[in-house]
Amino acid sequence: MFSRLTRFSRLTRPRAVAVCALPVVALLATAAFAPLPFSVAQPGMTADVLGENKGEPVITIAGAPTRDTSGELRMTTIEATSPDTRVSLGDVLDGWFATDRAVMPRDAVYPSGGDVQEIERHNEEQMRESQSAATRAALRYLKLGDEKVKVSLELADVGGPSAGLLFSLGIIDKLDGDGSGGDLTGGRVIAGTGTIEADGTVGAVGGVALKTQAARRDGATVFLVPKAECGDARAELPEGLRLIPVTTLKGAVDSLVSLETGRGKVPSC
Repeated sequence: MFSRLTRFSRLTRPRAVAVCALPVVALLATAAFAPLPFSVAQPGMTADVLGENKGEPVITIAGAPTRDTSGELRMTTIEATSPDTRVSLGDVLDGWFATDRAVMPRDAVYPSGGDVQEIERHNEEQMRESQSAATRAALRYLKLGDEKVKVSLELADVGGPSAGLLFSLGIIDKLDGDGSGGDLTGGRVIAGTGTIEADGTVGAVGGVALKTQAARRDGATVFLVPKAECGDARAELPEGLRLIPVTTLKGAVDSLVSLETGRGKVPSC
């Protein structure tokens, strides 16, 4: 009896496996072509907030003397597939193993939901709020009143709040530099990311591993990163790019001054 049972099992197992495999193959085939709730992101453009963007100065200041600068402060971005773009399992697998792309939940990239136009309006509103907070934080740091000093920030085709820290640093560099007449950048190409509150608090943004790649591609040697995202920034850190963690605007300024002058401690991730 055991011999016959064993023989039966051996004869029928391949057929059973084949029959069971058919639904699995069908499921995988469907998943490979079905749209999934993800976006695929890659390093985006960077822009020097101390310079011009599309022929217009990013920072314009009235009501106070400004100074010439020699370095660069580059805000960084990521580019993600639009919410109505079909992302398949193959796209997800490709992005999962690539170092220059990342697969992100669509809700993390587009938290406002809605259609493309609604998302664009949401991102534009976030940018305006970020610019306002960046201006207030910078003038507060410099102990200047916004009733006298007027700051205009213009950056075309970019939405969201993640350029806030760099906007604040750009305003400070144009008005005060390092506080002793020198560039806040020390003539370097400094890049970074981070939201900013009016009180100078720096917040996390997401996508920092891709932003470090964009920064290094465009010549940066130093990257300011929200301290909470140090681990993400280290994950795919390009060679030749130094990370400086920040939690406040004052901390970011102090770190850049220490880096320039060689005095004081420069934190690291």
